[in-house]
Amino acid sequence: MIRQRLQAARLRPSRQRISLAGLLFVAGDRHVTAEQLFREAQALDMPMSLATVYNTLRQFVAAGLLREVAVVGSKIWYDTDTGSHSHYFDESRQRLSDIPEDLTQNLKIAPPPGYRVVGVDVIVRLSDDLQ
Repeated sequence: MIRQRLQAARLRPSRQRISLAGLLFVAGDRHVTAEQLFREAQALDMPMSLATVYNTLRQFVAAGLLREVAVVGSKIWYDTDTGSHSHYFDESRQRLSDIPEDLTQNLKIAPPPGYRVVGVDVIVRLSDDLQ
């Protein structure tokens, strides 16, 4: 299944791509950073560098297999659910999660002349500090 998914996305099913795709896609939708995925791969004795993980994630995004979600500064999460949806970001735990309903559904955004809207990202930041 993983091999076919990569081939359908026109990606050569290399050992590293198959390994990382297995970690990403086998257990359903999830949000992960490159560093988290790298640690998971290391824990399972999958030999690869952090650079390989970053490069593979970028290739998966370009092929439409993942969605990139930029939340804080230069930190990027990768989302296996590429459909339109919004996110909660738990600032204290540094965790990204899906908002059950699509908040962008009823937005009517008129772009400036000469532009078109290609996407809308809504991220609701959460804090458990109630003071």
